[in-house]
Amino acid sequence: MVLMPVLCPYCHHDQVVKRGKTDTGKQHYRCQNPDCAHTSFLLDPAYKGRLPDMKQHVIDMSLNGSGVRDTARVLGISPTTVIHELKKRPALTSVNQPCLRALHSSEVDVIIRRVDDAEVDEMWSFVGKKPEPRWLWHAIDHWTGTVLAYVFGRRTDEVFLQLKALLEPFGIRRFHTDYWGAYARHLEPAVHRPSKRNTQPIERKHLTLRTRIKRLARKTICFSRSIEMHDIIIGLFINRYEFGLPV
Repeated sequence: MVLMPVLCPYCHHDQVVKRGKTDTGKQHYRCQNPDCAHTSFLLDPAYKGRLPDMKQHVIDMSLNGSGVRDTARVLGISPTTVIHELKKRPALTSVNQPCLRALHSSEVDVIIRRVDDAEVDEMWSFVGKKPEPRWLWHAIDHWTGTVLAYVFGRRTDEVFLQLKALLEPFGIRRFHTDYWGAYARHLEPAVHRPSKRNTQPIERKHLTLRTRIKRLARKTICFSRSIEMHDIIIGLFINRYEFGLPV
């Protein structure tokens, strides 16, 4: 006889007891860990979308070139489950908090030299149909390529002012942009450096986004049908791969 320990798939705690059976005869378990958010579970649920690992696969595939229906087909779950898991992710941040915390650390002098120059640009996409554009405005460190902050909206001065307000804590002294009028209207000539040459790194960021996120590709049948899903997918990508936050 072989005895196999049962661990909670959510908190990996070993204080697990039996809690009856389901209508189909599968054993139900209860986790006795008071800190675990899930009090009961099945080791082998009939619907695979309930598994914790499957939920992480949804995020990983969405950030690596898969649409909602692609993810559902590969994982064998419902598209509704994919959308539900994406929408219930933790709140995303629009500012690179790890970089901002380092700015106020004991190495402040080193960090300030690295964020003296910033590149700012906007990237076009759409939600639902092309006459409904949704622009991503973001700024990166000119020397390291680190994304500092981002916002979504139309291609208007008001949206750029939102991004500019998010960048104020970084103490940026020079802004490298293209020749879009919003920058010239709201940046002082002494700190504004319009040039196509100095915005090549941020244009490369745009290419990375369009390659990694299927719904941002210019020629594809995959596109966002809601502003919420559009902002969530791009926000998840930036928070994970640019800010280094767990999502």
